[in-house]
Amino acid sequence: MNPRHFLSLLDLDADEFRQLIDHAIAVKQTLKSGCLHQPLQGRVMAMIFEKSSTRTRVSFEAGMAQMGGHAMFLSPRDSQLGRGEPIEDTARVISSMVDVVMIRTFGHDRIETFAAHSSVPVINGLTDLLHPCQLLADMQTWFELRGDIRGRRVAWIGDGNNMCHSWINAARLLDFELFIGCPAGYEPDAAILSAAGERARVVHDPREAVRGADLVVTDVWASMGQEEEQKLREQAFADYQVDEALMALADDDALFMHCLPAHRGEEVSAGVIDGPQSVVWQEAENRLHAQKALVEFLVNGGLTPPA
Repeated sequence: MNPRHFLSLLDLDADEFRQLIDHAIAVKQTLKSGCLHQPLQGRVMAMIFEKSSTRTRVSFEAGMAQMGGHAMFLSPRDSQLGRGEPIEDTARVISSMVDVVMIRTFGHDRIETFAAHSSVPVINGLTDLLHPCQLLADMQTWFELRGDIRGRRVAWIGDGNNMCHSWINAARLLDFELFIGCPAGYEPDAAILSAAGERARVVHDPREAVRGADLVVTDVWASMGQEEEQKLREQAFADYQVDEALMALADDDALFMHCLPAHRGEEVSAGVIDGPQSVVWQEAENRLHAQKALVEFLVNGGLTPPA
């Protein structure tokens, strides 16, 4: 039987997405109570990092340990991937020795090629196109604080990047309204946007995007691999900082999210990210719990309620 991969949020259906969120919340509560939930004893994850990370590595490695399994870190510097071994060959070999593979890389085609030749589930830890694991954590955070997001209004402010694409896919699955406030020339992928229909739309005025929003989300202006564009992007995004004045246009009860790391004074003001509407630290922690639910779902083919 072919393994179940998680390369995009769209690899889940809406019911499975909500089940993962509910399970992540339950697993989190179990851990906080001091009890163990170890459905992956003896299981091994290979973590391939072609892009650096803090949250992704710590959350997956800690999560596997907490579930009774083990995670191993691989980078191009200490594997044959960095010496030109074909992705197909690497996938066949590594997947014959482990139970699940997480990859954080650049081009989305690389992870698709790896998954096509892997005999075990492959998880997208981030590509230039998508960052679905972050959306699991983001939605867990929202559900914990506000309940179901169906019918709510979310404002994305900034670049139409991999995070924006994953927010578009989340809007499709969970049935909320997404307003994307971005400068001209920095819109999200047209095909991804079009597939969301009326659930996602682009506006070039950040104030229009945020007005009345229940949730405001942003990300850095220059992602990894775009550092040479930093000065150009600072000019293009100068009017797109999420500051106190912009947040004041959102609903009074609105929350603020950022996938981190953040650049205070650029895409977000210190007053917003460190303010009372910000839930970025809960959001960051939830990478651990949401990914534990995901790995259990993929490796075991289902979810076992924690005792």
